[in-house]
Amino acid sequence: MRHKRLAPLLATAGLLATSLPLLTATQVSAAPAAEYRPQKPAWHRCSPDQPASYECATLKVPLDYRRPGGRMIDLAISRMKSPDQAKRHGVMLLNPGGPGGSGLGLPLAVDGIMPGNVREGYDLIGFDPRGVGASSPITCELNDAEQNFDRAYRPESFPADVAWARTVAEKCREKAGAVLPYITTRNTARDMDAIRAALGERKVSYLGYSYGTYLGAVYSQMFPERTDRFVLDSGVDPQRIWRGMIQVWATEAEPAFQRWTRWAAERSADNGLGDTPKAVSDTFWGLVARADREPVDLDGQKITGDALRSARGLFFYPAQATPLIVAVKAAAEGKPLPAGMTAAEAGKLLSGGQPARPAGEPAPDNGTAVFWAVVCGDTGSWPRYTEQYERDAAKDKARYPLYGDFASNIKPCAFWDRPVEAATPMRTRANVLTVQNEWDSQTPLTSGQGLHRALKGSRMVLAAGGEGHGVYLADPTSCANAPVSAYLATGRLPAEDVTCTNPSGGAERRASAAPAGPLPFPAGPHRF
Repeated sequence: MRHKRLAPLLATAGLLATSLPLLTATQVSAAPAAEYRPQKPAWHRCSPDQPASYECATLKVPLDYRRPGGRMIDLAISRMKSPDQAKRHGVMLLNPGGPGGSGLGLPLAVDGIMPGNVREGYDLIGFDPRGVGASSPITCELNDAEQNFDRAYRPESFPADVAWARTVAEKCREKAGAVLPYITTRNTARDMDAIRAALGERKVSYLGYSYGTYLGAVYSQMFPERTDRFVLDSGVDPQRIWRGMIQVWATEAEPAFQRWTRWAAERSADNGLGDTPKAVSDTFWGLVARADREPVDLDGQKITGDALRSARGLFFYPAQATPLIVAVKAAAEGKPLPAGMTAAEAGKLLSGGQPARPAGEPAPDNGTAVFWAVVCGDTGSWPRYTEQYERDAAKDKARYPLYGDFASNIKPCAFWDRPVEAATPMRTRANVLTVQNEWDSQTPLTSGQGLHRALKGSRMVLAAGGEGHGVYLADPTSCANAPVSAYLATGRLPAEDVTCTNPSGGAERRASAAPAGPLPFPAGPHRF
């Protein structure tokens, strides 16, 4: 099924104050149209091994939109035209999330799975956000260990955590310091408007997943008169950027974990983890304690208690979490793995796997470098004192034992340069559609609800019982697909918020398949 092609795309620095002046909202909104005139794209076939209808081009955009005559950077864009130009409504920009995700291939992925009456209405436009992939990519030259931010808090290791965070910030400043201040969501929104202008369109429609929901929300505030039909799928809460969005992984992992214990207890005859939720929980925490004392050998892979806890996203998918914990339990007891589960499969589940690096990506840490540039550069709300991180991590380890200390421990943003601009306030009415699964590990329900509240005039489609990160088109069985397609086809928002229930068994079917990026990546940052 071609819908599987969408899943991998939804996936995955010194306190110096800047002297650069801030722009008013009016000035920055007007910048691409009033001061910067993008050239028309010179379209060409993206690749001989891809359809001729899949076209690519490169735009030149200002690194700093306040200085449109200054340094320019590349912005790689792609296109697949509407199959029926007579029914074409306009263009639809696409973003898979991140920050740091490549969107250049999204038109090709979406083309074959979008319903016909929606697909014919749009030219699909993909792009690599600034700093990503083919769009003047950045690197901090981080090694694998430096990319990993899953760091459990312990008093004895906290100085090493501080040294790691400072090192990442300093390496990013050294390798990409001239560019980093401008790799932000607000500038990516300006790039989206530059794409609109280059295409000669008065407005743009948009489908954005995860981090892409925040990008779309920012665009709707900066360019409200150019915002057409926007679908924001798996929402980032603007009030939580960005430390709060990492911390919400900890708070919301707790109810997901409790839900998993109930699920596993109901099937105890098959898994042997315990016949009550408490018994299942005790089994898990017993494994964690045992693996902390001596890592569990899973066919050569050393599984620590921290590794088990850092896989918190897995517990949003009970049908995946259960066989993994069964396998670790068997290995810890020196027993053979359960039928149908290999050590390699268990290890892949535990790590979340490693997403394939997009073709043309110049450095292994490109996505990580952009991630930190955005989450540290979007907002000045990150604490600047190491003591606060230590207090928060110790407190949250007790309050949210699965992931609280990982979430609140120190990050490179503590040592990042001050942002050039303030975060975008959500004050302008935005008649957009937000979409959410009830059990989403990366942008949990409370986050999606926060986005909906922040955007006055929006409507929300909630898939009750829905599991997975990414709903529309990412899950072909979702009950949310129909109302989203209706909105994209007609432009009419639902009269009120919509809550639907997925078909019976749909959640388990999706959970038993490879999910669309729900798990943490220990060799690199989590992604939204």
